[in-house]
Amino acid sequence: MTDVPWPDSIRGINKLPEAEKHAIYRTLLPDWLFSRYGIDRKTLRVAVDENPIVTFRCPEGTRAVEIIVKRRANDLDPMLYLNMADTFNNQLIVLLVVVNDPDAPRFNTDIDSQGNPTQFGTESRNIPAELSAMRAGLAPGQIRKGMRVFKQSVPIFEDFVAKMGHDKFFIEPLAYSNAIVFERYGFSYLRGYKEMVRIDREFRPGGELYNKLTPENPFRHPDTWKTIRGRAWAIHDGILGHPFTGFQMYKHVGTHAGVNTFPDARW
Repeated sequence: MTDVPWPDSIRGINKLPEAEKHAIYRTLLPDWLFSRYGIDRKTLRVAVDENPIVTFRCPEGTRAVEIIVKRRANDLDPMLYLNMADTFNNQLIVLLVVVNDPDAPRFNTDIDSQGNPTQFGTESRNIPAELSAMRAGLAPGQIRKGMRVFKQSVPIFEDFVAKMGHDKFFIEPLAYSNAIVFERYGFSYLRGYKEMVRIDREFRPGGELYNKLTPENPFRHPDTWKTIRGRAWAIHDGILGHPFTGFQMYKHVGTHAGVNTFPDARW
């Protein structure tokens, strides 16, 4: 496939024969998966498991692809999950990317006390699990510690979209902390920049959000305004008065946008 032009859409790739589209989607797999976890680049297996631990979901006729990578085929959680799709105007958007450290403790923030999915806390919440996760240094939406590999992933995405003939791609931050991380790696805002600036202003002393902080609520402790993670948990807890939604960001290939809506941020 290296000498053949790639289709310019996920839908187009998904029309290809299985071996060809899988060869394209393999290019999205980062090197650390193979070097750190012993995944064979040809078989996508590990020596101790006969089953493939990399799954591509990309049926013909669809405009999306899911890539799921597990350390063992029967593991509950993926080490890497990626969901990309075509937009209606033929752009590329990353709908969700998740990286989990399989050796880190798991916090059941994704399941409430009734066993129902929380949908990242939008449908319901598991407060005891969230408190444990927060105290362990996780951000909202995380069930395990990540592996700090997003910086390595950005060039992989850029190369992928460039080979499809695009000069940019889009991503949707699910939490405040995601948006700040994406800023650091060169993304700008299609929607939400003014709101991010407002959030920073109102979290500072004297601001509307700052005045809602209270020691009685661990998610809104008075010091949380100082950190990315602290603000993210307060927002997850509803301090804005509405969910953190409607944000969309983009990155031009090879360009850092220089956006920084939390200038003195620390984790």
